[in-house]
Amino acid sequence: MTEYPETPRSAPASPVVGMVGAGQLARMTSQAATGLGVGFRVLAEAAGESAAQVVAGTQLGDYRSPDDLRAFAAGCDVITFDHEHVPGDQLAGLEREGVPVRPGSAALRFTQDKLAMRERLTGLGIACPRFAPAGSLAEVAAFADGTWPVVLKAVSGGYDGKGVWVCANAAEAKDVLAHGIDLMAEEFVAFDRELAVVAARSPHRQGAVYPVVETVQRDGICREVIAPAPGLAPGRRAAAQQLALLIAKQLGVTGLLAVELFETGTGLLVNELAMRPHNTGHWTIEGARTSQFEQHLRAVLDLPLGSPAMTAPAAVMVNVLGGDDADVYDRYIHVMAADPAVKVHMYGKPVRPGRKIGHVTAVGDDPAELGDRARRAASYLRWGKEDGS
Repeated sequence: MTEYPETPRSAPASPVVGMVGAGQLARMTSQAATGLGVGFRVLAEAAGESAAQVVAGTQLGDYRSPDDLRAFAAGCDVITFDHEHVPGDQLAGLEREGVPVRPGSAALRFTQDKLAMRERLTGLGIACPRFAPAGSLAEVAAFADGTWPVVLKAVSGGYDGKGVWVCANAAEAKDVLAHGIDLMAEEFVAFDRELAVVAARSPHRQGAVYPVVETVQRDGICREVIAPAPGLAPGRRAAAQQLALLIAKQLGVTGLLAVELFETGTGLLVNELAMRPHNTGHWTIEGARTSQFEQHLRAVLDLPLGSPAMTAPAAVMVNVLGGDDADVYDRYIHVMAADPAVKVHMYGKPVRPGRKIGHVTAVGDDPAELGDRARRAASYLRWGKEDGS
């Protein structure tokens, strides 16, 4: 009897997730994709971008180009994002061609247009800062009604404090209006602190929500995240989590939704939304049973969502900002020897003063002690000393 060699069986094809944008969010999502065993590609504008350095399936192109988006989508089973800047009409075009886009263009509109977001949320009865369109100085002055400061925000394109101006008087508002961009006016909220909550929702409408965190902002940049938010009343904690799930449902989100909140003496106000992995969820890599990056992949692939429960009573994440010295790697020895339990995540980005280039996370029992450790590590990576800001 003639024996023939057994024909190798090909492994079942894994789905491929395509992420438009190649920043640090895509870089960290790629690590979760490797763990899940799913394909992952990114659409990058340049080969040196954070995720493009590490993702084999990198395609160079312009996210504003319909042809580049279509060519990228052709190799993917689902498209998602690490930023909100893809034009909505381009996304709607992909959807008409049958490409699964998650979150979809209808949902993403509310992260791309802050005025539309405010109108939609207030229409749902969700509390937000008082707002109004601001096309002229007369409209801003009427909105202020003699009470300054007033916050002016770019309707689209703002992030990390960019596109936000706190105007102390009409003269400052006039200078902002001179930029010639679409603006909205908001009341200046005297909040007690800033909170955030990340939720996930799948196409089959399964939802999951992470613990509410406190965020520490400085110069418009998130500097620290404390999970869970210390001293948050149980009722308010539950209200924030329910609010995130409600917004995800009402806006038709698939994937992650980050809701940034102002906590005031009278309740919670929604400040910003993001429909992607978010800086306020980076602590979940070590601090939660399922990281936000894995959760986002599960959600957009319509897999059962993972547990958002914490791995320890507390976690603190501190962003590493660029300092005057680009040689961050040279300082690893001190940071890792001084505190082996602190986890360092660097993004492969060129160092510029004040730019987010990485983060560190400490997980344990005491938020105050964890914060001190994480701040010292982040400071040394930035400045070469533990007592820097």
